[in-house]
Amino acid sequence: MADYQNILTQVQVRGHYDSGIALPTGDWERDHIKHFSTLLGRIGDAQIGPIYLGWTGVASLFFGFIAIEIIGLNMWASVGWDPVKFFGQLAWLSLDPPLPEHGLNPFPPLNEGGWWLMAGFFLTTSIILWWIRTYRRARQLKMGTHVAWAFASAIWLYLVLGFIRPLMMGSWSEAVPFGIFTHLDWTNNFSLIYGNLFYNPFHMLSIVFLYGSALLFAMHGATILAVSRFGGEREIEQIYDRGTASERAALFWRWTMGFNASMESIHRWAWWFAILCPLTGGIGILLTGTVVDNWYLWGIENGFARF
Repeated sequence: MADYQNILTQVQVRGHYDSGIALPTGDWERDHIKHFSTLLGRIGDAQIGPIYLGWTGVASLFFGFIAIEIIGLNMWASVGWDPVKFFGQLAWLSLDPPLPEHGLNPFPPLNEGGWWLMAGFFLTTSIILWWIRTYRRARQLKMGTHVAWAFASAIWLYLVLGFIRPLMMGSWSEAVPFGIFTHLDWTNNFSLIYGNLFYNPFHMLSIVFLYGSALLFAMHGATILAVSRFGGEREIEQIYDRGTASERAALFWRWTMGFNASMESIHRWAWWFAILCPLTGGIGILLTGTVVDNWYLWGIENGFARF
């Protein structure tokens, strides 16, 4: 009798190459990559391809490449084109937004924020095109568009930080620089300037959904792994054909916390928690400096903080 095999066994998930559903007439062809990876087979499905880009995918990669080139070359130039310094100091290098005196000037000098504006334009165009690609792929496969809207929630926060809020503040200098530690420094300084962001209620909500989604995904992932020996990873089947795995998983959570989400509802819980994290965070950032100048004083006035 065959034993049930899962991701932890030596048997890899590998079947015949599946090229997917047929494309509509006149649509771009997918690539014809037909390859199986033993390494990827250890953690999931071993099949690589087909990859569908379409015109939106190709354009997105093109604009994204230009943005990365602008950012990377400016960072390299800042260390005198020294490759050793570039890789050694990469985490500390930065491409900064225009100086405050340039306001919302769309054409500031290149070395005073012009390169940042160019990189931001190409990067934003790339991200929007990738969202369109994500939405169109889901529609073509007759799927729900949940992935696209989850991605849109992250794009909302990105646009608030680099475009919408600077527009409302009247200066590109309010935007976030391109860089790793400079990005973190901007966040720290932003909180200090506006009276401690921890008193921002939308920031509080964002953290709740951040930790909450991490907890939900960990609980769900652990539950399915715990019942994988009973076929628990076949969740769709378990939704309408309740079996050993679902019954044990449900019973475990009823025993431990008195309540059990279903195989389907846990994904809705996790989806909402995840998208509400950047959504509420973006609202909190947008209100900072435009509606509230000092969150600590606002907290005192509204009973959030004390002297």
